[in-house]
Amino acid sequence: MALFVAALAARVHAATEITVAIHSNIEEAVKAAIPAFEKAHPDVKVKLVPRAFGAHNKVLKDALESGSDLPDVVGIETGFLQTFSATGALEDLAAQPYQARPLLPQVLGFAVPLATPGQHIWAIPSDVGPGTLFYRKDVLDNAGVTEEELTRSWDSYIEAGKKVKAATGAYLFPDVQTLKDIYIRNGLKEGEGIFFDAKGEPVVDSPRFQQAFALARKAREAGVDGNVEMWTQVWVNHLDTGTIATQPLGSWFGWHLEEWLSPKTSGQWRVAQLPNGAFATWGGDYLAIPSKAAHKTEGWEFIEFLCFDKGQQVLAFQKSGMWPALKAAQDDPFIDEAVSYFGEQKARQLWKVAASRMPTLVVTDRDGAAARAVYKALKRVLEKGEDIDKALAEAKKELKK
Repeated sequence: MALFVAALAARVHAATEITVAIHSNIEEAVKAAIPAFEKAHPDVKVKLVPRAFGAHNKVLKDALESGSDLPDVVGIETGFLQTFSATGALEDLAAQPYQARPLLPQVLGFAVPLATPGQHIWAIPSDVGPGTLFYRKDVLDNAGVTEEELTRSWDSYIEAGKKVKAATGAYLFPDVQTLKDIYIRNGLKEGEGIFFDAKGEPVVDSPRFQQAFALARKAREAGVDGNVEMWTQVWVNHLDTGTIATQPLGSWFGWHLEEWLSPKTSGQWRVAQLPNGAFATWGGDYLAIPSKAAHKTEGWEFIEFLCFDKGQQVLAFQKSGMWPALKAAQDDPFIDEAVSYFGEQKARQLWKVAASRMPTLVVTDRDGAAARAVYKALKRVLEKGEDIDKALAEAKKELKK
């Protein structure tokens, strides 16, 4: 009898294991929260399941559609929010027992509407990606180019690239597609989308895209882009050797540079705001609970801990470079610390400003298709000499199908 009671007691007090599935880019940020969470919740254990970015999205899509093999908490990158919420397979966190709406004013405002269509809340922002211009100060110094020349205007940016190329042989940026991606995010107003208007109509033939294509073509003709595909070894070699002078991306790229892409170039990089006074969001992550998850209460406790605890938000940044979505974390003393990798520049002060200036965008589940259509259209303009208006009209026609 005593053995039976002991066994029963062991089962009663056994910890509940929750599964948290994320893409590997935010693995260190989420992993850092687990020890403190488990200490605060001794009856809960966290099993972390990280996968490569593409694999994570495919596995999650299949699981949500089939309703099987679902984790208790899932990480969703900004660009996939609408795709996954449209499945109807995520919990509405505005409802009981979560009642998340009163918590959302604690989060940077632009990040909230992406996850809260109508009265629903499908996910909670954990981090954001303030757009940033990373540049090699040593290369610019050798070319006699200043940061002000680099950022004053789009034309000044390209002219600075010409000076850099002539003096050092380095390219201004990897590929003109990168320049196009910055420009089409420039000057957006609150509530607008990058590719679609509020009614869901594609706007890829608008002046914003025409000007972006014209600027990209001008840069290619000036010879300031390396025509190098990002996230390849060739690209990494360029970053290492200083033959690419600038890289526009989200603030998270700084951690990637320092930790694994180009640690040996520490002290040579700096950061600036994007050219022409542009402010753009570049990525970001959310946490959600599948409707058929087995441990929703514990899953919600984990989301609250990671997204609304200031200490955890700061720790997540320190471990992975993911800029905190929580407003309170924007005022932590770490913001004012000098960053040795960026030559003791106080880079985080710049990211704080950028995060506060980003517009709230409309994101749709068709944005991925739109980005691909625009990418192909620009390739035809650059490689086949296709007329810009014609190429964009074709992209719009493709999207309207």
